[in-house]
Formats: sequence, structure tokens, C-alpha cells
Amino acid sequence: MLNNQELTALLRQNGYKVTPQRLAVYEALANTKQHPSAEMLFGTLQPKYPSMSFATVYKTVEILNKLGLIQIINTGEDSFRYDADISEHSHVQCTVCGRVDDVPALNDRSLVVKVEEASGYSIDKHQFYFFGVCEKCRKKH
Repeated sequence: MLNNQELTALLRQNGYKVTPQRLAVYEALANTKQHPSAEMLFGTLQPKYPSMSFATVYKTVEILNKLGLIQIINTGEDSFRYDADISEHSHVQCTVCGRVDDVPALNDRSLVVKVEEASGYSIDKHQFYFFGVCEKCRKKH
């Protein structure tokens, strides 16, 4: 994860304006394992930054993704989730409460080879999504 000085330098190098709100969005993502959506980020940051709009949050996560600082997680919900852990790893989502957690990297080279053979693509990276019921929800039911 980058500190504020490193993030400031990277934003400026790439022609982006540095604002406290942009720094706060990155910091919020870097300091959570919750995989929030833009709506969740907005709800968390808005009390501290009352003039910040939802559009600012959304534009910032797009910039951070473009710079390779976060990854966008598409679990099939109405909105995307975001993760500042850009290492290769998979995600698992609870189908009851919607919680998203990290799964350690799955290095199944044989699956990648099968996909390459079937598609004709040369696979550079991949991401797996798993769906099930988390331990907390299983205990409730």
C-alpha cells in the first residue's frame, strides 16, 4: 500500500488532481478487508467530507484502478466492490449477507492451460469467485 506522499506523487505524475477526498478514498480501501462498494465508501467517508459527492468516490475508484492501485471485484451484484490488495487472489461471497472475503491465490496451472487450449488465448492473469454461506450466516440458520 502507498503512503500519502507516494500516492500524491503518482496522481500528479499521471495528470490527476490531488484532493483530500481522493487520498481518503484510497486510505479507506487500503485499511479495510471488507471489499466495499462505492456506495459503502461514500457512506463511510461522507460524514468526514460532507461536501464530497458520490460521483467523486466513483471517479476516484476508477482512477485508482487505472493506476493499478486497486482491483475491481465483480461478484454479479448491482454494484462493483473494490480491493486495495492487488496481489493475485480470489474472493468468496456469502449468498445470504453479501460479505466478500479474500481467498489465498489458487495456482492451478492445469486449469489455466485448459482455458488457453480451449480459447486460443494466452492467459496473463485470472481471478476466481466463489459463492456460498459464511460461517456467521450458517450459525444463524
